[in-house]
Amino acid sequence: MTLAELLLLYLAFRAKQVICDFFLQTQWMAETKGKPFTAGGAKALTMHAGIHGAFTFLLVVLFAPAFWWLGLVDFAVHAAIDRAHAVIKAQRQWTNQDNRYWWALGLDQEAHNITHLIYIVIIVLAAGGIVPR
Repeated sequence: MTLAELLLLYLAFRAKQVICDFFLQTQWMAETKGKPFTAGGAKALTMHAGIHGAFTFLLVVLFAPAFWWLGLVDFAVHAAIDRAHAVIKAQRQWTNQDNRYWWALGLDQEAHNITHLIYIVIIVLAAGGIVPR
């Protein structure tokens, strides 16, 4: 993999995160994914994490088709991170008026960034590392 391809892969994952977490996540998903599973929490979380898994699948198929399964991994990991984030905010009743609400959002986003970095490392190592050109 060239350095340019690595940069493109990184930027693609960053764009995927912004698109899926902020543009394609509805207010219903954001508000409901932390509720009990019987109160719609499971459906909201599954739909949101499914969008992430699908986008990761598409990205990986473009860059490293043998790792298509990372889409399934991303579905599970994204769901776990978001569920923990949503449940903690709900239990503590943090709103966007609380500093801790924003700290939690920042930690949530960083957890997703680290997840994407791990995917990128897997892909780069499988491609034989960075090839200078």
